[in-house]
Amino acid sequence: MRIGTFLLAGLVLATTMQPASSAEGKLVITGSSTIAPLAAEMAKRFEEKSPGTRIDVQSGGSSRGIGDARSGLADIGMVSRALKSDEVDLKAFAIARDGVSLILHRDNVVSALSDQQIVDIYTGKITDWAEVGGKAGPITVVNKAEGRSTLELFLHHFKLKASDIKAQVVIGDNQQGIKTVAGNPGAIGYVSIGTAEFEARAGTPIKLLGMAGVAASVENVRNGSFPLARPLNLVTSAEPQGLTKAFIDFTKSAEAYDLVREQYFVPLGP
Repeated sequence: MRIGTFLLAGLVLATTMQPASSAEGKLVITGSSTIAPLAAEMAKRFEEKSPGTRIDVQSGGSSRGIGDARSGLADIGMVSRALKSDEVDLKAFAIARDGVSLILHRDNVVSALSDQQIVDIYTGKITDWAEVGGKAGPITVVNKAEGRSTLELFLHHFKLKASDIKAQVVIGDNQQGIKTVAGNPGAIGYVSIGTAEFEARAGTPIKLLGMAGVAASVENVRNGSFPLARPLNLVTSAEPQGLTKAFIDFTKSAEAYDLVREQYFVPLGP
């Protein structure tokens, strides 16, 4: 490992291993890579409103958000799914909603896949696009890494186990998934609808696949018709107080709705 890389890793570790700040003016927030860009924008606006406040937002997946909130390494965890039955010790605060969509390369002629076809592709029963009405060629299955809430939502919806998936590429955050599919005309992946819709409109060569006859769009997440949707939560180990409460209240308020929309998520209010 290069010395510079080692020093950088050491600085990150030093930051994340410090106890979460209960001191006035400092918050540490870790977890979901889906929520992190939104939380960072919210933190920036909150800091502008509250001079002297510093909010450190770090990604790493929803599992990290749960673990860090429980252990005290973070004041707030970011979790892009509903809490599980064994996580009820945590307090959850929804700040937005999001959907998850299958994405293909824009040049792929396949325009729709049934749930069964998606299951068969991800379990290795279908391996060529010609089997689902596309041009002949191998399918590159792109899957999310363990610990990612998008993976958990995908598995739950399609009634699969992680061991069922036969993937050629495993990625972490949404941008990795989009970059992988955009660079491989034979790839299929799944990512946040908000992120994918933004990238597609910006010219990135991907397209979103609908589900059960419903188009994959932020609008259909908003109106409740898209079947694969989830809450975006901030979590704490106890009832929030002081600066932690002030920030969470801000993220749920009308003052932050425009930031939610700019990230292509769905605000919980009007």
